[in-house]
Amino acid sequence: MTYYVCTGLVCLFLLFSSISYLASQNTIDGIRKLGLPDYLRLQLAVLKLIAVVVLLMPGIPLIFKDWAYAGVFFFLVTAINAHASHGDPWILNAINAVLIALLFTSRYLLIG
Repeated sequence: MTYYVCTGLVCLFLLFSSISYLASQNTIDGIRKLGLPDYLRLQLAVLKLIAVVVLLMPGIPLIFKDWAYAGVFFFLVTAINAHASHGDPWILNAINAVLIALLFTSRYLLIG
């Protein structure tokens, strides 16, 4: 049960984040203020959607799930670095840290 809660929360974040990257002008402007190019915003949105599918679909080989977990981990670590460097509120990094903990818990329980 804990696996499904952790995985579901991470995937919900990725889904909403991806939609926000594509449709929210505030998010688009915020990403630009971080100095990231527009093509990277679009690429990240698509990769997050792919990660959601890979993490939620049963029967996907473990190697692909591991790549999805790694990609999401690197995204979250990069987000922490970008927000810290930009001087954004600490709560953004706290949320990302919680998501990293949920991600690790999900991956650990995947095998169990």
